Amino acid sequence: MERKSFELGDIVQMKKPHPCGTNEMEIIRMGMDIRIKCVGCQHSVLIPRAKFEKNMKKVLRSKSNADEQNSETI
Repeated sequence: MERKSFELGDIVQMKKPHPCGTNEMEIIRMGMDIRIKCVGCQHSVLIPRAKFEKNMKKVLRSKSNADEQNSETI
């Protein structure tokens, strides 16, 4: 099974929505635990990496791709 790749600053889609109604989260801290922030209500949650990888569906917007596009337009 392939490991999902994600980086600091990425916007990811989770399998289950947050109570505010959105299922988009921004990764704001990485390590053994991952801190994610809800894009809708700005609430942050610290969860173990294994649980995060299990509950993450896909990466919607990668920060590295956004940085590359910004540097090309400048």
